[in-house]
Amino acid sequence: MNNQSKIFVAGHRGMVGSALVRKLEHEGFKNLVVRTSSELDLRDQTAVENFFDGEKPEYVFLAAAKAGGIVANNTFRAEFLYDNLMIQNNVIHQAYKQKVKKLLFLGSSCIYPKMAPQPLKEDSLLTGLLEPTNEPYAIAKIAGIKMCDAYRSQYGCNFISAMPTNLFGPNDNYDLQTSHVIPALLKKFHEAKVKNDESVTVWGTGQPMREFMHVDDLAEACIFLMEKFNGPGFVNVGTGSDLSIKDLALLIARVTEYSGQITFDSTKPDGTPRKLMDISLLHKMGWRHTISLEDGLRHLYKDIQQKL
Repeated sequence: MNNQSKIFVAGHRGMVGSALVRKLEHEGFKNLVVRTSSELDLRDQTAVENFFDGEKPEYVFLAAAKAGGIVANNTFRAEFLYDNLMIQNNVIHQAYKQKVKKLLFLGSSCIYPKMAPQPLKEDSLLTGLLEPTNEPYAIAKIAGIKMCDAYRSQYGCNFISAMPTNLFGPNDNYDLQTSHVIPALLKKFHEAKVKNDESVTVWGTGQPMREFMHVDDLAEACIFLMEKFNGPGFVNVGTGSDLSIKDLALLIARVTEYSGQITFDSTKPDGTPRKLMDISLLHKMGWRHTISLEDGLRHLYKDIQQKL
């Protein structure tokens, strides 16, 4: 890519897409193409075909997706499967038809089997059963990886895939019913501090282990992969370290300066016991993350306090 390359960032208003736009603009890329969901419904085959035919982007970052936390994944199972399949099918197919030079498809670490060996290696895909609560989303993302591989194999398309770990950062969703764990906990602890609540209840036992990466690091990694990686399969993107949900809650209490009690509701689901990415492939290519979890959380909390 050069700074005049026409680049379509699908999902530019989401957490990942907006981070990609910020990073690309910072790196001097001037010819970005974006559309809101009201301007272009990526689930609409004809609309996507007309868009690609008119704009003819050279590069595509496919960050658009219906995503959410454990409650949203388990509640809206049909939408998570249908919407994501339609989005990626339409964009990947039109990228092929319009001879896009390169496409990067973004998935999620939830594609791995629930009981896959830790840390999660790329070759563990499809070696076991998925976590039931997010199975529809995972199946859609696995289909996206395989679609990129199939179009590479049959048509010679340079379509690549990246699977990030759990993300946090600006433009996240803070709805307690549909959000991921970090925004949900930030909101809970912030509100408890403002109200002087004596305790905060965290879903689950607190025992599951999770890895978290700032979305700005992911954006940098995606641009790196777009420029350096040209192969089938996918590349894990993460930090290589994790912590328990209990330790995360304690860290967020410290960041938000909440001093009350923390309790855990073990009647609520824990999800996968552990999800730590093996990032040796990415490290061999020469990329490493730079934003620590605590630094990222402190910066994020400073930015979002007025919105919570």
